[in-house]
Amino acid sequence: MKKTPFYEKHIEFNGKMVDFAGFKMPIQYSSIINEVKAVRERVGLFDVSHMGEIEISGKDALDFVNWVTTNDVSNLNVWQAQYTTMLYPDGGIVDDFLIYRLPECYLLVVNASNQDKDFEWIMKNEKGDIEIRNRSDNYFQLALQGPLSESLINQILKKDISNLRFYWAKEEEIGGCKVIISRTGYTGEDGFEIYGDAQVGNKIWDLLMETGEASETHITPCGLGARDILRLEMGYCLYGNDITKETTPLEAGLIWLVKMDKLDFIGKEALAKQQKEGITRKLVGMKFEGRAIPRHGYAIYKDGEEIGLITSGCHSPTLNYPVAMGYVKKPFHKVGTNIEIEIREKMIDGDVLTLPFWKNGTLKR
Repeated sequence: MKKTPFYEKHIEFNGKMVDFAGFKMPIQYSSIINEVKAVRERVGLFDVSHMGEIEISGKDALDFVNWVTTNDVSNLNVWQAQYTTMLYPDGGIVDDFLIYRLPECYLLVVNASNQDKDFEWIMKNEKGDIEIRNRSDNYFQLALQGPLSESLINQILKKDISNLRFYWAKEEEIGGCKVIISRTGYTGEDGFEIYGDAQVGNKIWDLLMETGEASETHITPCGLGARDILRLEMGYCLYGNDITKETTPLEAGLIWLVKMDKLDFIGKEALAKQQKEGITRKLVGMKFEGRAIPRHGYAIYKDGEEIGLITSGCHSPTLNYPVAMGYVKKPFHKVGTNIEIEIREKMIDGDVLTLPFWKNGTLKR
């Protein structure tokens, strides 16, 4: 199993370590609920260095990246970020990720479980005058998330960066080390993601923790458990659960990431066909009664008929009721539809809701 640059920090802070996407990662430090609460109310720090970083540069980099992804990269200014998907020819999703337009290259920040697969897919489809480099082992990545994250970043940098807009990045120095700071995240709260040379990662971690502990922000280290609940409360998709090679952006409600007016991209023909014929299922959000947890793979029923499957579920500590996402047959995707799931031989009532579940986040768009 691989270790991120912060492995020793996780041990120092009593992280409960698990195997995840080929890495030893902390599932939690104190308690998952406390860590979720810290991000919703103050600020939490996540090690997300298991994510992959692929750099694409060269004369034809723009055309190539636009061809292998569904969003329109030509709309990006330098230091701007974009959320997108990469598809197979049949419209199935290879991955969902962020692209940064940096001064010298396009930086693709891909899911940990997909980094090797993504790199191989990109290399397989290489064309034009480009250079593709898998730099995943060279980067650290930390996510600072929560309503007090801006205050903490300002203290660290000793200047105000409140003008850094959502999905924009800039180069800064922390403790004399060059880093990229972007206003992005996976929690629904205001926050920043920090990228830099893996060799200086521990210095950045220490500065963030020391400054946060000495101020009113009361920073809390957070693990994968809290990260998963926070993203689910926002209705954000998780690759391998809510989106896979068997699902398309149309079915997953991610059509806004697909620019069909682009000249061409991998999977365009399949999506055009699906748009014309119509989809038969849709990813939806659901709320359930009681406290039983809807798990991945549970069947969803309507009047005794199986109509779909749960892809992600948890008991939301922020909202204090069980929530889930899953695919259901049309027309049962409509908001307000009453549905059921079976847990321990008991049918649990639920309703289809509008995503996100958590609507009071501090995310600055």
